[in-house]
Amino acid sequence: MPEYVTFARNVFIPVTNICRNNCHYCTFRREPSHPDAQLMGENEIGDILSLGKKAGCTEALFVFGEYAEEVPEYMEWLGQRGYSSTVDYVYKLCEMAIERGLLPHTNAGILTYEEMEFLKPVNASMGLMLETTARLSAHELSPGKEPDIRLAMIEDAGKLHIPFTTGILVGIGETRKNRINSLEAIAELQFKYRHIQEVIIQNFMPKPGTRMENIRPPSKEEMLDTVQLARNILPADVEVQVAPNLIDPYLLIKAGAKDLGGISPTTIDWINPEAEWPDVEKLKTMARDIPLKERLPIYPQYIRSEWYSKQLDGLINSLANSEGYRK
Repeated sequence: MPEYVTFARNVFIPVTNICRNNCHYCTFRREPSHPDAQLMGENEIGDILSLGKKAGCTEALFVFGEYAEEVPEYMEWLGQRGYSSTVDYVYKLCEMAIERGLLPHTNAGILTYEEMEFLKPVNASMGLMLETTARLSAHELSPGKEPDIRLAMIEDAGKLHIPFTTGILVGIGETRKNRINSLEAIAELQFKYRHIQEVIIQNFMPKPGTRMENIRPPSKEEMLDTVQLARNILPADVEVQVAPNLIDPYLLIKAGAKDLGGISPTTIDWINPEAEWPDVEKLKTMARDIPLKERLPIYPQYIRSEWYSKQLDGLINSLANSEGYRK
């Protein structure tokens, strides 16, 4: 049993839901013609950031559909906002977060080495779910879910010394052996670059209206087994994370999970909007006898090693205590 379990407080900002991928389980993606299709504006995002800061958040989680620039309508919207590329817009949004006292964490799908290098100075950490190294029917319409492409980006983040979050999605058609292979691939990159701070073990949740709405979600036993596999396969300096709005975390903590991810007091989980975030008091109840410790979106070891830019130096020092956790 761990001495404590960590979590962070964030604002979850779905900057755009236009995406080139069309995963069989996703309800986040929208066609440009859909009334809910969006590219959020700076004023709207600024208001969310300010509200999050007032609520005690330390992280601005920016989430994008992948390679929306392949969609002509999206490029029109982006141009109307005064930008010619998504990464330029992301950079501006990250600056806005920093100005308001929040540390950015960008998860924009596949990015090139050059794009991550450009965004590194304004991000405390970045992320990309590996999901699986298996080639599944769930991803047959999703070119960005090609495992080699995702592993290459995770490796590029290591070359750039970017503190990184990745993870696997359990229950989308993969086998137990596939899960082992995925975790071993992540471990191999961590042994080489030491940049992966956490690996999410996320349970698939079937959603009405998707191609996988009738697929059975993974059982508690499968999730326990996968968390145990992760803890045994991954290096000790990588934390295993589970999502407390998707599954009761207590038994998974006993099995090796030590982080409960980001929870938001002001925004919903836009990927799983049906699953409400627990507040801190509920999180304490869920963890039972295990103390909670609040962290930042950059883990303590990367603060000590100064894996961040001068642009973030003052903000990180103002938020982190001597151990690298939240003051």
